[in-house]
Amino acid sequence: MPKFKYSAKGIDGKNTSGVVDAANRQEALAVLRGQNLVVLNLYEGTSVYTKSVPAVTKKRRSLATVKTMDMVLFTRQMATMISAGIPLLEALDIMVEQMDNPAFKQALASVSEGVRTGDDFSTALGKFPRIFPLIYVNMVRAGEASGQLDIILVRLAEYQEANAKLIREIKSAMTYPVIAMILVLSITTFLMVYIVPKFKEIFDSLDLELPLITKIVLGISLTMRDHFVYVAAGGAAVAVAAVLYVRKSQLGRRQWDWLKLSIPVFGPLFSKVALSRFSRTFSTLIASGVPMLAALEIVSGTAGNVLMSEVINHARDNVRQGETLSGPLSQSSLFPPMVTRMISVGEKTGALEQLLEKISEFYDQQVEATVDALTSIIEPLLIAFMGVLVGVIVLSIFLPIIKIQQTVAGAGG
Repeated sequence: MPKFKYSAKGIDGKNTSGVVDAANRQEALAVLRGQNLVVLNLYEGTSVYTKSVPAVTKKRRSLATVKTMDMVLFTRQMATMISAGIPLLEALDIMVEQMDNPAFKQALASVSEGVRTGDDFSTALGKFPRIFPLIYVNMVRAGEASGQLDIILVRLAEYQEANAKLIREIKSAMTYPVIAMILVLSITTFLMVYIVPKFKEIFDSLDLELPLITKIVLGISLTMRDHFVYVAAGGAAVAVAAVLYVRKSQLGRRQWDWLKLSIPVFGPLFSKVALSRFSRTFSTLIASGVPMLAALEIVSGTAGNVLMSEVINHARDNVRQGETLSGPLSQSSLFPPMVTRMISVGEKTGALEQLLEKISEFYDQQVEATVDALTSIIEPLLIAFMGVLVGVIVLSIFLPIIKIQQTVAGAGG
């Protein structure tokens, strides 16, 4: 009977290796899984083939980034191979060979080497936080502990796909108004810099007392024309300072997140996106066996909104003290009564992950409906905004002309 050399991890997380007698590879896998072992490597015979792995420097590790679809494909393919009985190390080596993204390829090679030298899969993934976020690492860790790594990976892929869809919908809602606003401002700038100043000489030659609105528009126009470089540089400096304030300052981030939730038209969309992300992430973690306190910590870090993170952290402190999760959430205006009541029911019935999934599905539908509604609302709003800008410029030019006509008509009478 053939002999198969194996390396595996036990339930206690310790590495083990040895030789098992089996008729074929599948039977050897079945024997090892019957002993509650997570198979890392399995080779026929007693010699182990060791694959050379390219080194990954700390610099490359810190700069590595991966597209969402690459992550989804990797996660799904790993789930398929592991559920088909392919050992973890062999599956990782296959992914390294077929990966096209150089940064991802080197990261996976390093993960494979880490597992080969005794690291848990989750520990090896955790060395690349830019590629494998905290939720990914913790779910894999839960899968390793429960022996359901393939199921957890499928759940992770579904989570990533749902998040990617949500991001696409947000981009869809924001792309048109951003492009339209750039065009409107470009047209306005052209009028103010190149067209309006030409009327100043005409008005000066007529020695007219100009209306207030004309004086204001001409003043702005001449400033933009004569000091365009300084105006553009000042505008760019203000924009950069605002971005740095939001990114680097906790207060700035908090004010920006409040503004996003409070702004007309887009505020409800950002609120629904935050609730969908909260419920989906929390549901996925709880269903994967991640403890509630650890799940709440991850959800807080991935909420995408400082205000919501503060509420979740407060709720986590309550749960740590033995209180309910729904209590502190219900005291916040960020969580609608429907959400907090469903969470309360889930806590009482033990079906929290199912109800959270229902909440996520509901808000996914709401986001889609809101995006469709915004598409029809934004266009007339932008047309009205452009009409006001151009209308003010045209009015400021035509008022003096009308005044001239009235003066000429009066003199002729």
